[in-house]
Amino acid sequence: MSANSQNPAVTAGDILAQKGKTPIVSLTAYTTPMAQMMDQHCDFILVGDSVGMVLHGLPSTLGVTMEMMILHGAAVARGLSHAMLVIDMPFGSYEESPAQAFRNAARLMREAGAAAVKLEGGVEMAATIRFLVERGIPVMAHLGLTPQSINTLGGYKVQGRDAAGAAVMAGAQAVAEAGAFAVVLEKVPQTLADEITAAVAIPTIGIGASAGCDGQILVVDDMLGLFTAFKPKFVKRYGNLGVDAEAAIAAYAADVRARSFPAAEHVFADQAGSKG
Repeated sequence: MSANSQNPAVTAGDILAQKGKTPIVSLTAYTTPMAQMMDQHCDFILVGDSVGMVLHGLPSTLGVTMEMMILHGAAVARGLSHAMLVIDMPFGSYEESPAQAFRNAARLMREAGAAAVKLEGGVEMAATIRFLVERGIPVMAHLGLTPQSINTLGGYKVQGRDAAGAAVMAGAQAVAEAGAFAVVLEKVPQTLADEITAAVAIPTIGIGASAGCDGQILVVDDMLGLFTAFKPKFVKRYGNLGVDAEAAIAAYAADVRARSFPAAEHVFADQAGSKG
């Protein structure tokens, strides 16, 4: 019996059915080993366009390409047997038209193994979401702080305070009606996130939103303390691996310079058949 048959792969329908029930668990991943570690613990794994900042040193997500998303998406797919694979559609790959969005979403499914795609935007993207869903592509929406719109938002600010909350609510209702199976709410006030969660029939996935959302997601490198350039308020660090890794590298460098590494147990004997 395969691992998949014992713990079947999660689908978009499964995520939708979790609305109001057991909280949905998600993290980002960009590599096969990381995907393997989180596969049995998460309901879905997101290959986020955050890969551009986390792994490639880009200043924002705007420089991420389809080729990057396909490369990292395929790597993550090889590490999953249970969690659903969702892949971000990068900036410029879906905004032009529903047809453009379909072509690129189809590539993510065909070439990287995505079970669903995620795109940013609310009312303005409803027609595109409907177009994709009607053609067999499950879509996760993303509202609030939408990093691909950072230049028009004026920075990584909380979105939806005061009167602006009505636009976020309208966007959530629009993407739900268009057929999205879930919506990420990023950096929105807690009360607004709770109101949206109660108002829409699809699961809300919070990141800097509310514990009352139907699920939560974090960038794994933030959560593990591997990405240390900055720490968003909404991140809880469950590890401090960046500091540990730097200390390990420093210890290795010191050993090499002192010629204490490699030691006898790390090298091979001259005589064939000798131990090691």
